[in-house]
Amino acid sequence: MSDPIHLVRLVDDDPDLLAAQVQSLKLAGFAVEPFASAVEALAGLGPDYPGVILSDVRMPGMDGFALFEHLQALDPELPVILLTGHADVAMAVAALKRGAYDFLSKPVGADTLAAALNRACHSRALVIENRALRQQQHEGLARETRLVGQSTVMQHLRETVERLAGTGGDLLISGPQGSGKETVARAIHRQGPRRARAFVQLPCAALDEARFDAEVLGLEPGGRQARSPGRLERAHRGTLYLDGVDSLSPALQARLLALIEAGEFWPPGASSPRPLDLRVIASTEGDAQRLMREGRLRSDLYFRLSGVVLSLPPLSARREDIPELFRHFLLSACDRLGVAVPPLTPLVRARLSGHDWPGNLRELRQFAESHALGLSPFEAGAGEGPGRGLSDLMAEYESALIREALRRAEGNATRAMESLRLPRKTFYDKLTRHGIRPADFRASD
Repeated sequence: MSDPIHLVRLVDDDPDLLAAQVQSLKLAGFAVEPFASAVEALAGLGPDYPGVILSDVRMPGMDGFALFEHLQALDPELPVILLTGHADVAMAVAALKRGAYDFLSKPVGADTLAAALNRACHSRALVIENRALRQQQHEGLARETRLVGQSTVMQHLRETVERLAGTGGDLLISGPQGSGKETVARAIHRQGPRRARAFVQLPCAALDEARFDAEVLGLEPGGRQARSPGRLERAHRGTLYLDGVDSLSPALQARLLALIEAGEFWPPGASSPRPLDLRVIASTEGDAQRLMREGRLRSDLYFRLSGVVLSLPPLSARREDIPELFRHFLLSACDRLGVAVPPLTPLVRARLSGHDWPGNLRELRQFAESHALGLSPFEAGAGEGPGRGLSDLMAEYESALIREALRRAEGNATRAMESLRLPRKTFYDKLTRHGIRPADFRASD
């Protein structure tokens, strides 16, 4: 069976021209479904049809323009190419503005027709692939984009995300490494008006001058070679997430800004511009205004994106969320790896309550995955060498228990030592040994 990305539903009322076109397209490598009328061509078509439509305009009864209108109502992303005579060009241009993929004036050369159909087929394959992935990964994606935690910080963040999602405007997210900027961006996309369209991530740190055109704009060599859509085309009508936008060079920041504001772009080798309709969400690892003052983020790009600036806190600022986050990551890892959920050991609990998590959510997720695989929880920690002995592990466990007691007692040393059933001198000796200050656990006024 032919590759579905090369499937063409051909419509022409002239039987001789229809037969000739079928033969020509088959020689060019397409699987062809011929129909003598638009009404017949509509039969059996659904929104997940994997091919494209090539139709003559001048036909009795329902003509090519009426067929296009029916197909638009069926699936606005189904590529329709119209074959027109000179008298129909003005109407074809109007159809193009309403969403037709392309129109070609007759007579059309075999190479020109094959190139147009290849572009349309690959565009359709991308749409179908994205729809399938969204369907297959719906549960997993919903889990990964959950904003987990019941802290005041997280409750406020969820409310903010819900408000921002509905606006559909561009925004800038700042926060330390591993704080969940991509998760928040995906949550905003999934709750917004473009949720049925693609969410496309652009890792700006990996881009340089040599890779910018291919990654961002795509390539269109022409002829019968398949085109390679770039990230802009993939994100059209959806959301483009600029991950670490400040890591781009100033020159590339300027190019990206010009593309976003133009509303269209020219892939290398293309004969016409592609439309561009985006919601842009960008992220920076540091404070965006400071990055702008330091010259690492162009001021024009900052002001274009910063209508709303959302700042994410480090994990240490919402420690009460750590147990729930760990369970969330652990269940996700076990589900993905196909393993049973392991029990929480005292050492794991000590790690959760006593560690500062400088790597934020990313470090906590890695810790949960190592626990799901049955690895030593402390071998996977950041910055720790191998071979830690029992005394080191027990010291960390003891430190975590004291910190947890002080946290529950809101920094009241007397209540903490009573809950641990420790004499005063022993309790304060342990505070000194572990470098713990009760004042650090008192609620600020």
